[in-house]
Amino acid sequence: MNVLIIEDESIAAERLASNLRDIEPEARIVGFIDSVKDAVKWFSNNSADLVFLDIQLSDGISFSIFEQVDVDTPVIFTTAYDEYAIKAFRLNSIDYLLKPIRKSDLMESMRKFHKVKSANHVDFDKLLNALNQKTPDYKQRFLLQYGERMVKVDVTDIAYFYVLEKSVFLKTESGNSYPVNHSLDKLVNMLNPALFFRINRKMIVNIDAIKKMTAYSRGRVKLSLNPSAENEQDAVVSVERANGFKNWLNG
Repeated sequence: MNVLIIEDESIAAERLASNLRDIEPEARIVGFIDSVKDAVKWFSNNSADLVFLDIQLSDGISFSIFEQVDVDTPVIFTTAYDEYAIKAFRLNSIDYLLKPIRKSDLMESMRKFHKVKSANHVDFDKLLNALNQKTPDYKQRFLLQYGERMVKVDVTDIAYFYVLEKSVFLKTESGNSYPVNHSLDKLVNMLNPALFFRINRKMIVNIDAIKKMTAYSRGRVKLSLNPSAENEQDAVVSVERANGFKNWLNG
């Protein structure tokens, strides 16, 4: 079984491939692709038995691949989209995997794939229409409690979220820090992606908190934030997220 993985985060792609090899020893990964452009080029001359497809790639929404080249291959989506979109994925693909992908969920998706046994054509026009029917409800404010004290923080007042000693905190524009009872993985799905971006494993930043950017080693980007980060090294865009970060800034 030939499998193509279309994913713009190298760590996520390698983890998916590793878990897939454990579950399906006969699976052969025929390619790792991280952009719409390269996917179109690959499909023009190649084919696969199954495609794992990330929705948001480094150079755009992956659906545009299928507007440029004919692909008649079963698709399993890998996505961070909220539940409103997942219903559309269920109707138009073999399955979906919500990030971060659990091995047990991948196993169930492969079970569904083998049960179908034939290519499942994806109606991307129908899928896009479903996605556009509802504006996702992003988090507007957080009610935080530590000890006996409670405080309300509007999302527009948050400069960034960060991890410190395995706990998650938010930092306000005024420099106050508060503990948050959510992981960064969960917060990514709760926040408006037009305003917030996860730059690495330890930080999600508000675009308005970025004061200065500097080219860094291995294609990374070092950020100067307002207010300043607790640890400057935490404010560096990771290698696997650098392209997505630049596209995010380009709007």
